[in-house]
Amino acid sequence: MIEPHLSKTRNNIKKVRGQMDLVLKMLDDGRYCVDVIQQCNAAIGMLRQANNVILESHLTTCGKKLNSSNSKEKEQFIREIIRVCNVSARK
Repeated sequence: MIEPHLSKTRNNIKKVRGQMDLVLKMLDDGRYCVDVIQQCNAAIGMLRQANNVILESHLTTCGKKLNSSNSKEKEQFIREIIRVCNVSARK
């Protein structure tokens, strides 16, 4: 992964780790369910952002395969991206 994508992703993941620690504490403290859900949703949003940044980096660096004259390599790259996007789009 290249910069600035690497730094952005690391920062997002660190924030998610902090949010998950907070969620665990909230659960241990018996906090209101909706408050816990909101924190979980915030973490999910940060993970989605991290995925988007990683995908952007991948397309920037490895997307050069689309310029390849090897049609099999192009097709494989495109299928890979579609598969990853389909997985990340599931709810």
